Order: sequence, then structure tokens, then C-alpha cells
Amino acid sequence: MASFQYSGRYPDGSSATGRMEALNKTEVASQLLEKGITPVKVEPVNDTSTTKKASKGSELRLFEKVTLDEMIMLSRQLSSLTRAGVPITSGMRGLANTIKNPLLKNTLNQIADDLEKGNALSTTLNKHPKLFNDLYVSMVHVGENTGRLDEAFKQMAAYLELERQTIRSIKQATRYPMFVMIAIAAAVGVINVFVIPAFKGVFENFGGEMPWQTRILITISDFTVNWWPALLVGLVGGIYAFIRWTKTEKGRLKWDRIKLKLPLVGGIFYRAILGRFARTFSVVLKAGIPIEQGLSIVSRAMGNVYIGGKVAEMRQGIERGEGFTSTAHRTAMFSPLVMQMLAVGEETGRVDEMLEDVASFYEEEVEYDLKNLSSVIEPILIVAIGIMVLVLALGVFLPLWELSTTING
Repeated sequence: MASFQYSGRYPDGSSATGRMEALNKTEVASQLLEKGITPVKVEPVNDTSTTKKASKGSELRLFEKVTLDEMIMLSRQLSSLTRAGVPITSGMRGLANTIKNPLLKNTLNQIADDLEKGNALSTTLNKHPKLFNDLYVSMVHVGENTGRLDEAFKQMAAYLELERQTIRSIKQATRYPMFVMIAIAAAVGVINVFVIPAFKGVFENFGGEMPWQTRILITISDFTVNWWPALLVGLVGGIYAFIRWTKTEKGRLKWDRIKLKLPLVGGIFYRAILGRFARTFSVVLKAGIPIEQGLSIVSRAMGNVYIGGKVAEMRQGIERGEGFTSTAHRTAMFSPLVMQMLAVGEETGRVDEMLEDVASFYEEEVEYDLKNLSSVIEPILIVAIGIMVLVLALGVFLPLWELSTTING
């Protein structure tokens, strides 16, 4: 929810101005028309006082965060409380007294304070975007208007559980390869800084010309030892510059697009994001949110700016009067099989159910790919380790073997 300043006219021609909280300008215009006011101008209002309070709170709680498990538990508890008929304000107070996380505890107390002032629940949740994203706020908004707030919290708990399962699967599949790559990098660093310099003095005392493999290793080692401060500064500076670049609009868009084309894992990321799109959009449609507004919400919940832009293009196409399937086909995001499923859903008026099937289809593919990821990466890691051992053997032990042959001979 956001605040909008509007100006319009009543049927008798008199002017009407005021302030209204809604999800977007379209909803403001709809509410004004229902009141008999013809909207002339609708503009978002930036509440500077709220922004300052939020920034101060974020500074005080810089290192505090709310985990996905805590959000799932909170959603379940709110669903149970609202189903039992417990007033939402007292329910928030009661949960705040039982929660140990200081950030979540403070947030729930702030929400309860706002509710006691007469604000709507969705409006108060929108003031805490780090905990409650656009999808969460929109679902609660629909639940408030339909009198099914317990179902809204229940759906969000189920959605977050699926998100948690996907994140856990990705972490589990990438844990072993990441550990091996870190170990390889550490081994290379130790060899460069400690092993090669120790052998360098031995080789120089023997005299004679060393093999070219050994000379290359010594050159790299000397450069690392002599210039390690500059290398460290360059590494830290490069990481910092990369992070700053990814936080810019163009950089984020470019990096999100590159991630989808990374070898081995790019396809998995792509299918996981499409699965999130289908699952999120299915939840939104089942909640009764209009398709245009739903696509706007989903585009901001993708976690990938590039795919979010594609979803926004679908919304623009539907606003022009095009069909859902035709706009989805134009984005070229989905496979022919998925497009057939979406076409059937549109023809039968069951797009939400078909999107749920599409989400299950992508989630199964991601799970299968993640299970096979280790078996695909293992040969690559073995080759990398073999190359490292080969270089070490040729560069370090070859001179020793030659020296031993010379002495024995």
C-alpha cells in the first residue's frame, strides 16, 4: 500500500481533493469513481517522516534480520489467530511478547500501534518492506476486503514454505562444489606463497638451468609474494566495484541476465525463476487480484530484474487488450509444452490451476537438475585437481628428479 494525493471533480462540477492509500494509481481511480468523483490527477506522496523513522530504525538494526523460517511461523500463527476470531491488534501484541527476534518483535509492536490508530493491516505492513514484500501486502489487502484474512496468511505460509524448499535444494546441491573450489583456491595460494619460495632456494643452490615449468611457477610465486598487498587491494576493490555495479539499474539488469546464461547453473536459475513466476501468479489469481495488477505485483517478486521486465511486458500487452497466452508467447520465456498448458488454461478459464501445474513442472525439473548437478560438476573438479597436481609435479618435482638422476648417474 502507498499514499496518493488526488484531485478530481464531483458530478456538479465542484472540485474534490484528498489523500488515499491504495496499491496503485489504478485502484485510486477506481475508488474515486465508485464515490462519484472523476479523477483528474493522482500522484504518489512520499511520507518523509515515515522514511526518516524507517531509516533510523534500519541503522539501529543494521545487523538484525528476520529469517524465512520465522516469517513462515509468523504467517501460520496469524492464520490460526484470525481463524479463531482473535482481534488482529491483540494477536500482534501477543505474538510480539512470545518472539525472541528483536527486529520482528519491534515490528509487530509498531504494527499493533498503527492498527490501534485505525490504519488498515495492509497499510501498516507496507511500512515494513524488508519483512513484508508487495506480494504479502497485496494478499493481506485482498484478505481484508473479502473477509478471508486467515486464508491469506495460510496461502503466504504455504508459498514461503515452497520458497524455503527451493533455497535449501539449491544450497545443498552447490555446497560440495563450492567447498572443493574454495579448497583448490586455498591450496594454490599456499603453494604460491609458501611451497614454491621454499623450493626456490634449493633450486638456485643446485645451479644449472631449471625446466621452463619451474621457471613459470617461480615467476608467478615471486609476483604473488612481492605484490600481495596490491593484489589484495585489487581483489577487495574489484569485489566492491562489482557489488556497487550490481546495485545500479543497468548493472543489476545486466548481471541478472548474465546469471541466466552461466554454464551448468544458468538453466537451473532460469527454470527456478519461471517456477516462482508461475507459483506466485497462481497464488495472486486465486486470491482474486485482477490480472493486470497481479502481473505488476509478480514482476517485483521475481528476484530477477530481467525476468521482471518480461513480466511487466506481459502486463502492458494485457492492458492493450491482448490475450494472456499471446503476451506470454511474445516474451519467449516458456517452452512450447508450457505454452500449450497456458493456452488450455486460458480457454477453459482455469489459468490459476494451470499455472500451478506449470509451477510443479518447473519445480520438478529444478529438483532433478539439482540432484544431477554434483555428478556433472564432479568430473570438472577432478580435471581441475588433476591439472593442479600435474603443474605441481612438473614444476616442483621434475627438477628434483633430474637432480637425483644426475647424482645417481
